[in-house]
Amino acid sequence: MARIVLFENIHPSAREVFQAAGHADIVTYASALSGADLLQAVQGAQVLGIRSRTQLTAEVLAAAPELICVGCFCIGTNQVDLDAALSQGVPVFNAPFSNTRSVAEMVLGEAILLLRRIPEKNARVHQGFWDKSAEGAFEARGKTLGIVGYGNIGSQVGTLAEAAGMRVIFHDIEAKLPLGNARAMVSLREFLGKADVVTLHVPGGESTHNLMNAETIAAMRPGAILINASRGTVVDIDALHAALVSGHLSGAAVDVFPVEPKSVNEPLDSPLRGMPNVLLTPHIGGSTQESQENIGREVATKLVDFMRTGTTKGSVNFPGVAAREAVGAVRILHVHRNLPGAMGTLTGIMAEHGLNIVSQRLQTRGQIGYVITDVDGDVTEAVMKALNDSEVTVRSRLIPG
Repeated sequence: MARIVLFENIHPSAREVFQAAGHADIVTYASALSGADLLQAVQGAQVLGIRSRTQLTAEVLAAAPELICVGCFCIGTNQVDLDAALSQGVPVFNAPFSNTRSVAEMVLGEAILLLRRIPEKNARVHQGFWDKSAEGAFEARGKTLGIVGYGNIGSQVGTLAEAAGMRVIFHDIEAKLPLGNARAMVSLREFLGKADVVTLHVPGGESTHNLMNAETIAAMRPGAILINASRGTVVDIDALHAALVSGHLSGAAVDVFPVEPKSVNEPLDSPLRGMPNVLLTPHIGGSTQESQENIGREVATKLVDFMRTGTTKGSVNFPGVAAREAVGAVRILHVHRNLPGAMGTLTGIMAEHGLNIVSQRLQTRGQIGYVITDVDGDVTEAVMKALNDSEVTVRSRLIPG
């Protein structure tokens, strides 16, 4: 059975899935590790499970030569060097759906709180003031919610917002089918000028870096609210701070930051701290008991399915091959360089050793090809050595029938 190493207090539901599949060698760490401690911890691991803080760099991946797969028990995978994992023949899986509801509920809750100026009123009461006033406080009903990024979470936010009586518009770089009465808008600038609340649900990366900057924030409706529960690099924090100080924006809620503290005792370094009209949360959009349980089960199931059948369906960095039940005596998983003649080399080695190919499924991605081959015959150590010694091979693995 595989040695499984889990970091960052992954929900026990993951362990339950692994154990049900017969995997008992499970090592857990309550927090993220780094440096020499992380390099030591990953040695000998066939499976690694992390959340958002553990950084699997090329150096860390190289320190785990027996590694066959990685599970990110979260949505994001920026903490993994995906190209290095691919070149090492290691698929990476994540949980793109399991915390959707949790994030959506938090966003809608923040929108309502900020529209009613609850953060400011709450602070005033704690300070000893009874500031009973309706000035600047509004119902959510009838207001326009603007969603940037109408994917799994964005569309769910829209559905919940409509149930609260809000009008919903969205902007996405891809054409998306609206749910309910949501309306798509092509022009980002026009979109920003129509929304009372703008919420961001886009991936990280160069294409969205500082998407909300001084220029785009200025295009927002005066008195609007900005919510970011996507990626910390999407908002220029200094520009947001300036818009709040000037009064152009009436409030904001931020759950993710360009640089986040690495421990519970490290304070957030941000100009937004101390502002009474800003909700700051420590990257907890998906941090509910329900979502963590679902994430644990979803990612662990993907890892178990890969170990059992070789399927890479749902991997974020690997050629996607959906594996059916084995039809031969043995299944061979082969990761190879995507070069002319690679498949001929593979089948030639199998033929030389008297193996009959019963089924074969191939997919490529960039410089890497991945093939699942079911064979009849005796797959000896000599066969696997010949495969692994081939110049086209990145790695190969055997799954008994």
